[in-house]
Amino acid sequence: MKRPFTLSVYLFISDKLSGLADRKLKTRLKTGKEDLDRIDERKGVSNLKRPQGELIWFHAASVGESLSLLGLIEELLEERPLTNILITTGTIASAKLIAARMPERTIHQYIPIDIKKFVINFLDHWMPDIAIFTESELWPCLISYTYERNIPLILVNARISKKSFSNWKWFKSTAYSILKSFNVILCQDEKTATYIKKLSNQKINPQITGSLKQSAPPHPFIEEERTKVCNQIGSRPVWLAASTHEYEELIIADAHTQAKRFSRRLLLIIAPRHPSRGKKILTDLQKLGWQVSLRSAGHKIETSTDIYIADTFGEMGLWYRISPISFMGGSLVKTGGHNPFEPAALGSAILHGPHVWSAIEAYNALGESKASLQVQNSEELSQAVIDLLNPDTVASMAHSAWETCSKDAEASSRALSAILKVLDQSGVYS
Repeated sequence: MKRPFTLSVYLFISDKLSGLADRKLKTRLKTGKEDLDRIDERKGVSNLKRPQGELIWFHAASVGESLSLLGLIEELLEERPLTNILITTGTIASAKLIAARMPERTIHQYIPIDIKKFVINFLDHWMPDIAIFTESELWPCLISYTYERNIPLILVNARISKKSFSNWKWFKSTAYSILKSFNVILCQDEKTATYIKKLSNQKINPQITGSLKQSAPPHPFIEEERTKVCNQIGSRPVWLAASTHEYEELIIADAHTQAKRFSRRLLLIIAPRHPSRGKKILTDLQKLGWQVSLRSAGHKIETSTDIYIADTFGEMGLWYRISPISFMGGSLVKTGGHNPFEPAALGSAILHGPHVWSAIEAYNALGESKASLQVQNSEELSQAVIDLLNPDTVASMAHSAWETCSKDAEASSRALSAILKVLDQSGVYS
C-alpha cells in the first residue's frame, strides 16, 4: 500500500528524532511521569524474554482502556490455552493497575515512543503474531511498521470524537492509510463508524460491537478491607468523588460544606485520578479547616473525619461498593470525564460535571435513563448530593445505572469472535 506524502514525512522525521526523544524521556523522569526502573521499555528494549508460542499483543492508552480489555483477555486465554498475551500501556498508573489484575500468561510492557528506532526494537524483540489496538490509539510508526511485517492488525472499541474527526479531515489520506492497515475495525457506536467511513471515502466498513467498557468486569475488592472501612464509617451517610483532578477537589469540598448543613455526619471520600496527589490534596483541604484522613498514611476514618482521601492504587472497586453516590471527576474541569460504567456496574448513582466529551455516549445513555445527573458547579453538586441522601431516590437512580450498564454486556463476546476469526484466517496457531 503506497503511503501518502504526509505519512511518509512523519515516518521520515520520526527516524531522525531518537536523540530528542531521549531528552524528552529524561525530562519526564524528573517530573515523575516515567518509571526509572523500566525506562528502556519506552525505547523498545526489554529485560524480559519473549515467551515461546503464540503471542497476542494488546495496546491500550491508560487506565480506563486497560480495564476495558481485561475481560476480553481472560476470555481469549480461556479460548486459546497455549496463547500468551503482551499488553502495552503508556502510563505509570496503568502499569500498576495491570500488575495488580494481570491474568496468567500475560506480560506488561510500556509502549515504545513512536520513533522508528524504538518501534523496530520493540517489534524485533517481541515478534507478536497479532496486534490489537484500542479506542483511538493510532500511532503512525507503530501501525505502519507492524503492518509492514504482515502482522494482522485489529482495532477494537474504536472511538473517534467530533474534535478528532475534524482534525483528521485535514489529513484524510493519512487517516485512510492508517485505518486501512487494520484487518478489522470494531466500533463502540454508530457515530465512530460514520466518521471512519467518511475518512475512508466509504472504502472501509467497520463493525459496531458496542463498548468494551460497558462489558468490562467490575472492579475487584477485598472483602476484609470493606469490612474494616465500613466499621469505621458506621452509620454515617457517605458520598464518593472518583478520579478527581487538580482544582476539582476544592469545588467538591465547597459542595461538601453546603451538604453538611443538611447532614452534619456526612462523609466525603475523594479518590484522586492520580494517587500521588494525595498529600497535596490533604494539605490544601487542611488549610481550609477540614478534618482530613489519608489512606496511604494508614489513617483511619474517625468520627471527626470530614474527608477521607483514598490515595491508593487498585481499590476503586472498594470505594464504589461502599458509596451509593459517585461523582465522576474530570468533568468539572476540562479533562473530558471518565468511564461512568465503572460505578454503574456496581449499582451507584452517578453525578458529573459538563465536561464529559471523552465518554459522551455513555453519559448520554445514563442521562436518558435517569441514572445520572449533570451539575454545573458546587451549589448544584451539593443539592444533588442532598437529594440523593434520600434512600428511595438513590436506590432508583442506582438501579437505572446498573440496568443501563448491563444493556450492552455482549460487546466483549462480539470482539472475541472477531479476533478468533482473524486468527483463524491468518493461520496463527493456537
